Parts: sequence; C-alpha cells; structure tokens
Amino acid sequence: MTDIFKPINDDRHGQAAPADPYASQPAPASTTDAGKTLLAGAVGGVLSAVGYLVYSRLPDDQKERLQQQARSLVESRVNELRGRFNL
Repeated sequence: MTDIFKPINDDRHGQAAPADPYASQPAPASTTDAGKTLLAGAVGGVLSAVGYLVYSRLPDDQKERLQQQARSLVESRVNELRGRFNL
C-alpha cells in the first residue's frame, strides 16, 4: 500500500483515538489554527482601521503623494511580473 492510501492517525502523539468521543482530550490542531486565524484577522482589521483614520486626517497634498507612490509601486510590480512571464 502506498503512503497516499494509508489511514491517517488524527492524534498528533501517535495514539489511537479513545472509544468515548466525549472523553477529555486536547483540542485538535484545527481548533487552535482557527483561533490563530481569527486572531490574525482581528489584529489586521484593527490595524487597517487605524491606518484609515490616520490617512483620512492627512492634508490633501500628502494624500496625493501617497496615491502617486502607491500607483508607481503597483506599476513597477506589474511591469516586473510582465517581464518575468513575457506578457
């Protein structure tokens, strides 16, 4: 049997799962990964909200300079990708 078709043991410590599904067991990795993902999303949301508040209070000339810098950055990245893929 190849490795692809071997049964997967869900327990990270190599022990078989207990027969009682309600027995106390450590949280599965997917639960902790989901919590970390939600935390990262919440932190990202807070940071983007703070960035928007700072941006909205900038004078118009600074906003225009930031927009020009962002446009030139995106344009250079697009040109770099086009050069790499010969588009």
